[in-house]
Amino acid sequence: MRLLSLARPRTLAGQLFAMQAVLITVVVVGYALFTYVSDRHRAEDAAGRQALAVAHSVADSPNVREAIRTPDPTAALEPWSLTVQKDTGVDFVTIMSPQGIRWTHPDRSQIGKPFLGHIHAAQQGGSFTETYTGTLGASIRAVTPVRDGPAVIGLVSAGIKVEAISQRVQDQVTALFGVAAGALALGGIGTYVINARLRRHTHGMNAAELSQMHDYHQAALHAVREGLLMLDAQYQVALINDGGRELLGVGIEDDVVGRPVDELGLPTPLTCALLASQPRVDEVHLTNSRVLVVNTSPVSGGERRGTVATLRDVTELQSLMGELDSERGFTQALHSQAHEAANRLHTVVSLIELGRADEAANFATAELELAQTLTDQVVAAVGEPVLAALLLGKTAQANERGVELVVSPDSCLDDGLLPKSLPARDLVTILGNLIDNAVDAAQGSAGARVTVTARTQDAGLLLRVTDTGAGVNPLYMEQVFQRGFSTKPAGPGGRGLGLALVRQAVTRHEGTLKVAGAEGGGAVFEAWLPLRQARDRAGNGV
Repeated sequence: MRLLSLARPRTLAGQLFAMQAVLITVVVVGYALFTYVSDRHRAEDAAGRQALAVAHSVADSPNVREAIRTPDPTAALEPWSLTVQKDTGVDFVTIMSPQGIRWTHPDRSQIGKPFLGHIHAAQQGGSFTETYTGTLGASIRAVTPVRDGPAVIGLVSAGIKVEAISQRVQDQVTALFGVAAGALALGGIGTYVINARLRRHTHGMNAAELSQMHDYHQAALHAVREGLLMLDAQYQVALINDGGRELLGVGIEDDVVGRPVDELGLPTPLTCALLASQPRVDEVHLTNSRVLVVNTSPVSGGERRGTVATLRDVTELQSLMGELDSERGFTQALHSQAHEAANRLHTVVSLIELGRADEAANFATAELELAQTLTDQVVAAVGEPVLAALLLGKTAQANERGVELVVSPDSCLDDGLLPKSLPARDLVTILGNLIDNAVDAAQGSAGARVTVTARTQDAGLLLRVTDTGAGVNPLYMEQVFQRGFSTKPAGPGGRGLGLALVRQAVTRHEGTLKVAGAEGGGAVFEAWLPLRQARDRAGNGV
């Protein structure tokens, strides 16, 4: 395992740190070398100008011309040249004859000897500088003539040794390299701090691992069928996958990344859940056409960075659960009816045993006629088999709870009237939830009754459910259809979903849904679904 860890590639932060450290080192060292070469060149130029200026000053001095005219120029010029040499900072000032024989020199043993260097240009009346190795070593020197009118009566050479120039440059370069080392150290520290922060953000992964994670991220993002929505700290959309776009009704071509979530046109309860700072677990929310289970979780790393929301489509599951609830209700009603039938059968048997066969026959016939009358009434009013079966089952359930459910005399709905674009499942959702809500409201009231009307009206299907309950507060007329709203205590499965599902189904079929107060008290819920438009959509294949 140790060998494997040693063979692992450097982290991205480590690679960037190494690259930046090398870059800073190259830049600093390169700049230092450039500065050294440049400073040396400037130092040599400055030394040449200094030597030339000193040579001109000496050559222009009247004392030098007067001393040259004397029989022994050395006696007057030697001490004076040493003073000038000391005062001007040059390494030598040599005054010589036009033929190059020295009259002065820092080394007295060189006086009277020929000058080592080029003097031809000065003998012709010109001045120049050069680098030459003489008795004192390599030096940058200037040679200029001493004139007495147009005649050249002597020559002056002033110079600075190359060793002295190198010492000056070395002192400057030492300071320069000190500054460069400090800059390199500060750059290295800054680079380390920045890369340590980068290492924390990349969790110590190298470039290959980050690339692999990105590939996995993209594959997983588009592979999962559930919706995934990520919001940043400002509650703006940072990421949404294909499933999330489909479930929220956002087109693939719509650029929603960067937009606030409250501008997506989502239902208010769903928007509030996404904006909540606390996690939401398995909350059921409705869109225009779907039932979604929403889970949210904040993303934090010392501070809040955003929210991750997952969306699951449970529209079909919710519909099946509704059907299961209806089946369960039917089963309970059948169980109750079976119990009542057993009681009636015992009554008939007892009457026969007592020898009252005529009374037993009349009792049994009356019970059969009552059940058949209810069935005939429902089937005669509502010929559509699914709705008829639903009404019969709900009648038994309501009766079990002490509520009378009746079909209004003006109900009339023939079989085959409903188009294929208006599925029976949606009708069960709409009418079943309206009846369940009405039975809940009417239960316990005096003369508890629920009246159902199903008929065609204005080229559409009218479903009206009236109850004798307490009615709906006018302040809550709009809120009763919102998911989660209920005036009754919430049970284990929660409340406030049935009427929201009704509105969703009605809206999906471009119908209308309204609630009002009943004349004798209670509430009237009325749903209208267009039949003509439904048929047109079915014929056009929409």
